[in-house]
Amino acid sequence: MIHDFGIVWTERALLLSGLANTTILSVLAAIASLLLGFALTPALMSKHLAVSGTARVFVDGMRCVPFLLFAYIVYYGLPSLGLRWDNWTSGLFALIVYNTAYMAETLRGAWVAQPREPIEAGVAFGFSDLKLFRRIILPPLLLSAGPVIGNQTIQIIKDSAFLTIIALPELTHAASSIQSRHYVPFAAFITAVFLYWGLCLVVEAGVNSVGRLAEARR
Repeated sequence: MIHDFGIVWTERALLLSGLANTTILSVLAAIASLLLGFALTPALMSKHLAVSGTARVFVDGMRCVPFLLFAYIVYYGLPSLGLRWDNWTSGLFALIVYNTAYMAETLRGAWVAQPREPIEAGVAFGFSDLKLFRRIILPPLLLSAGPVIGNQTIQIIKDSAFLTIIALPELTHAASSIQSRHYVPFAAFITAVFLYWGLCLVVEAGVNSVGRLAEARR
């Protein structure tokens, strides 16, 4: 067993490269899906049925489709429509689109739960829509939704492991490559598990910091 972990250690450069790719993918997907979620949230809350209905169909559709299947559709299905991307672009696109639905629903729920008094006060003081959102709505919205956004970021990290099916060189792909060449499945994959765990602990630490900030504001 120690010998198996020694083999994995000799391949540490490959694992660290996979870890870096997973980190980059996850950070980019989390930021982009959060921003797109902010853009989609007003559509979900729109009083126009056509707008809210279209947004709801997208959100519910993404939430009901397994990510693995969606990644297959993006990488193998879209080329039949003339959209041909490399594995990096396809993987990042799949992560962003899929998780935008979850971010939008999270933000919608947090927005609905916000007390109306500060918003009404901002309107009474003549705040424009943009200033009202930036100064009155956004800060408490992010603080209240922070833990759920953090959980979704952890889910993005875990979802990225599925991208090994399109040969994207992320962490799971690196561990699988080591296992296939050296036949050390336990050592290779348990090392990957601990590296994923480390990434998730970093996110959890950030969520806890946001939670402490939210408590301090109360």
